[in-house]
Amino acid sequence: MSAKRIIAVVGATGAQGGGLARAILRDGGGGFAVRALTRDVDSDRARELADLGAEVVEANLDDVDSVKHAFHGAYGAYCVTFFWTHFSPERELAQAAAMAYAARHEGVRHVIWSTLEDTRKWVPLNDNRMPTLMGKYKVPHFDAKGEANRIFSGLGLPVTFLLTSFYWDNFIHFGMGPKRSTDGALALTLPMGDRKLPGIASEDIGKCAHGVFKRGSEFIGKTIGIASEHLTGAEMAACLTRGLGETVKYNAIKPEEYRALGFPGAEDLGNMFQFKHDFEKDFCGARSTELARELNPTIESFDAWVARNRNLIPIERPAAAA
Repeated sequence: MSAKRIIAVVGATGAQGGGLARAILRDGGGGFAVRALTRDVDSDRARELADLGAEVVEANLDDVDSVKHAFHGAYGAYCVTFFWTHFSPERELAQAAAMAYAARHEGVRHVIWSTLEDTRKWVPLNDNRMPTLMGKYKVPHFDAKGEANRIFSGLGLPVTFLLTSFYWDNFIHFGMGPKRSTDGALALTLPMGDRKLPGIASEDIGKCAHGVFKRGSEFIGKTIGIASEHLTGAEMAACLTRGLGETVKYNAIKPEEYRALGFPGAEDLGNMFQFKHDFEKDFCGARSTELARELNPTIESFDAWVARNRNLIPIERPAAAA
């Protein structure tokens, strides 16, 4: 293992990082070793990675010295932030800076920064098409990541900017799956109209990142985007119907209706979906299904993902007849 090049994987017990860590560990002849960064080295997921052969180290993204220690001696680093654990774009930006400075200090030779668009380049703060949130953002969990791009590039890092897509796993973990309406039917509710939404399984993001590292310096200095498929809400509802064995309707609502749903992050997500709807050509155009398949030949379709996860998607069962 010592002869292999170390990839320091931020969030190795999470969605994207976990996918990358497992992809490297499965590829015994790939020339890379995993250093799994986590906040809790005693968690079940951390222990599982250690059992698979990963070096598991504790790291705190709020402490640049902690990240420097975790990046020491690494050839590559996969850098990702976790907005939904704290809902703070300022903290996300600071954590991105900590990773960038640590990578520079430790001489990391290939950094992948998992990023998204700064939507303010398309919708300035004085543009009232969507509300401004937190005083200076349109889509906070996008904008801070996009703003952080300049930190990585400004430090002259050998960086690949990886634009990710909508997680299909959100239908399991984020409460976005089909809900039973008053008439008893299942409905997928999204404010996307008839526009396409690029999507991907979170595990496949990590597998694509593995493909980027395997291609050496080819993507250093470049921005690339990945998606498994670009699907409309109606097409996703049809996939869910096939996979769940029950009709799922597509309920297209307006962004302002979604913003008013009241759950934590509803305004942010409502703005996000509106951005993806209003700028479909730019958003979809930045995310290549062809490149994703080159990097990850086993990438799953949404149909296959639903079939594999049908028992994990939480849905209410139909009410029993009287």
